Amino acid sequence: MLTDLAREFLSEYHLATLSTLDRHGRIHSVPVGITYLDGVVRIIGSGGSQKFVNAERSGRASVNTLDGRRWISFEGPVRVSSDPDSVALAVELYAARYRQPRVNPHRVVLELTVERVLGSAGMRVSDG
Repeated sequence: MLTDLAREFLSEYHLATLSTLDRHGRIHSVPVGITYLDGVVRIIGSGGSQKFVNAERSGRASVNTLDGRRWISFEGPVRVSSDPDSVALAVELYAARYRQPRVNPHRVVLELTVERVLGSAGMRVSDG
């Protein structure tokens, strides 16, 4: 789905915006750090936070990251997991892209399985 240009962009330090729907159907958008590996976008944080509650309720989300004219957006079904192996992988990927996160015994990972990719020129294989 992604080009080498997109993979390079996703290895650089850029924050993203996660959008979910709240219980009233309103859009809830928050800044997050994201990682991408093998068709899955991962976001770490504290269990029980609104973004994870919303994601679990609706089962879907989108995330967008940009830098100037370069941008990429993913959407698809999500799951929130506290599985130690899933969280450890997400922390490892996050540390490689951003920095080692602080210790958080309540950490969970949101895993977005990418169904759709939008992006600036050259980000998607179908752009080529």
